[in-house]
Amino acid sequence: MNKLITILFVMILCMSHGQQRSVLLLNGYLHIGNGEVVESAFIGIRDDKISEVKNSLATTFNREEWDTIIDLMGKHVYPGFIAPNSTLGLTEIDAVRATRDFNEVGQYNPHIRSQIAFNAESAVISTVRSNGVLIAQATPRGGEITGTSSVMMLHGWNWEDATVLQDDGVHVHWPSSLQGGGWWAEPAPKQRNENYEEQKRELRNFLELAKAYASSNDPEFDLRLEAMKECFKGKKRVYFHAEELQQLLDVIDLAKSLDIKYPVIIGGYDSHLLGRRLKDSDIPIMLGRVHSLPENDDDPIDLPFRLPALLQEQGIKFCLQNSGDMEAMNTRNLPFQAGTAMAYGLTPEQAIRAISLSAAEIMGIDKEFGSVEVGKSATLFVSEGNALDMKTNQVTHVLIRGEFVSPDNFQTELFKKYQEKYSEK
Repeated sequence: MNKLITILFVMILCMSHGQQRSVLLLNGYLHIGNGEVVESAFIGIRDDKISEVKNSLATTFNREEWDTIIDLMGKHVYPGFIAPNSTLGLTEIDAVRATRDFNEVGQYNPHIRSQIAFNAESAVISTVRSNGVLIAQATPRGGEITGTSSVMMLHGWNWEDATVLQDDGVHVHWPSSLQGGGWWAEPAPKQRNENYEEQKRELRNFLELAKAYASSNDPEFDLRLEAMKECFKGKKRVYFHAEELQQLLDVIDLAKSLDIKYPVIIGGYDSHLLGRRLKDSDIPIMLGRVHSLPENDDDPIDLPFRLPALLQEQGIKFCLQNSGDMEAMNTRNLPFQAGTAMAYGLTPEQAIRAISLSAAEIMGIDKEFGSVEVGKSATLFVSEGNALDMKTNQVTHVLIRGEFVSPDNFQTELFKKYQEKYSEK
């Protein structure tokens, strides 16, 4: 009897395993993410992968081969947008210290890992997902070397289930070469940081020690240096947070002298001034928040809006990110930052690439994510109109790894509740 039950169980398991979930999205305006579009798309999804991307007007198919067929009737299809360098999932209410799990004490903390602190049940995540942001790089803060980030899906049972790329890189906050500035109450003009050379030397000494540790055959175990080890072997990225011209020049020189395989600059406000030097160094930029005021007194008022177009013109690889005040909740505005960049010089597809495929390439997840292409993860969304415009970004369908996820959140539910209560009869 026990043997018969076992055989039946195995047969059922094999049958269920052999069943393939299939979804067909028809007649959507597809923004692939790589700069190309398909005006009337045929997108086939089997299990969690994209199996077909064709022109629906030139494709015939058998309806019985698909479990679910959705006619999008001209709606826009996008790859899941990606939010680099974010505290999303690491904080819930910024005003409540107990919910902020991203800022650690100490100056050199490469061993701090954001992955295990990521809260997949965060209520903020669903409000961000409603605008098409489906992946985030959970990034720690605090100190000069803040810790190790991980790339996380904005849907999952827990942090293990949500992980896209574990421990993708270590974040280094380069000392500021200038002091002063700001916008509140007539700030003093910026001046040179007199301690810059000393601060830079201390940080460089630590990185040189980490490189020596990585190349040693039998070093005395050190948790901090162990976390830096793979940065010098090309298995982790080193994210340098730097804005000013002097900072950027020093980061470029350091990355070359220490032979760091995959350096990335986060911020890069003055990167448009370096042009050829940055391009030749092959260091990509995670550009700071587009919706910002100028950093310097003599900067044009629209410079932050034009920075993406300036980097695009110079052939510098970049993506957009949203770090700053209230960044977790404001991650929902990432598509609209790309929309602003589009209004100030980027083409629509370049703007989409800046928050999809370019971000995926810079973080090393582009083989699976960042564009709607055959063989990649079925992580995408459908919007009634242009997703980069807050008036027309109306997400109707969300697929994450081939699974339909509700685009609603507690805010939209409250809106519907009170709209129904107080609507005119």
